[in-house]
Amino acid sequence: MGPHPTVAAIRLAVRRVLHDVLDSSAEPHPVVLAACSGGADSMALAAALAFEGPRLGVRAGAVTVDHGLQDGSAVRAQEVAGRLRALGLDPVDAVGVTVGRQGGPEAAARDARYAALDAAADRRGAAAVLLGHTRDDQAETVLLGLARGSGIRSLSGMAAVSGAGGRYRRPFLLLDRDTVRQGCLAQGITVWEDPHNHDPAYTRSRVRHEALPVLEKSLGKGVVEALARTAQLSRDDADALDQWAADAQADAAGDDGSLDVRRLATLPAAVRRRVLRRTAIAAGSPPGFLFARHIEEVDRLVTGWHGQKALNLPGGVAVLRANGRLVFSPS
Repeated sequence: MGPHPTVAAIRLAVRRVLHDVLDSSAEPHPVVLAACSGGADSMALAAALAFEGPRLGVRAGAVTVDHGLQDGSAVRAQEVAGRLRALGLDPVDAVGVTVGRQGGPEAAARDARYAALDAAADRRGAAAVLLGHTRDDQAETVLLGLARGSGIRSLSGMAAVSGAGGRYRRPFLLLDRDTVRQGCLAQGITVWEDPHNHDPAYTRSRVRHEALPVLEKSLGKGVVEALARTAQLSRDDADALDQWAADAQADAAGDDGSLDVRRLATLPAAVRRRVLRRTAIAAGSPPGFLFARHIEEVDRLVTGWHGQKALNLPGGVAVLRANGRLVFSPS
């Protein structure tokens, strides 16, 4: 008798990703880590990696991150690590981090978590780190991006492959949360539910427990799937525009990195603004602080020129129009 259908679906999703990692890795037996909070999604991921990894010659390990935001979190991280070892995963790391305040509590925790995952992957020489984000997580990400109004890239959600060298892999983006959690139940896996997932102080928690249920009640159960499909379509469009912008930037840039205004003016606004953003970041403006309003101001140096002075962008980058060119330099 085969595994429960949900368990089979979870293992198949992980197996496909591991085949992809093996095809792209120079190592015959690469290390692959599951990032695991102890929640249902990530424990299902860890169990599937523990099952599939040895069958494919992959060294299957895991890492759990203690954000230090709740009493007893260090003890709980060690308990999670113990459960991961009991699944047969090795190496298993429990890593404590200090969460700052930059960009709000959710962003700060995310930044600290990914820094810890990067460090663990480097320390273990891991070819990939698997993340347990589901189709429901993807839908929430798209809604959050829509609310921010920050363009098509924010609507493209989370990529199946991301990070330096394609380090991060998300096997479950095509699986709904119920499937993954039923898979945990079917295997009798002990899970821990992070109280932050139900805390209305966190934006994502409100989207999950308030906004999405209202949308599903009004529009039907297909909302999550439709939002996830929107993410993929948006990602394809954004990738195409980014490639166009890279080519246009190379065409408009001089030897000193300045941009020819006449060539910029002939580009569609979506492409031109991407060129301006790419150039500003290359000059030292930090992406996380470079907002649409900054790029719109720079764009007016191209489309609404009436002798403006130099603009100052985040990160101490100045933009000046002179002699038919835009010059980006430290101010």
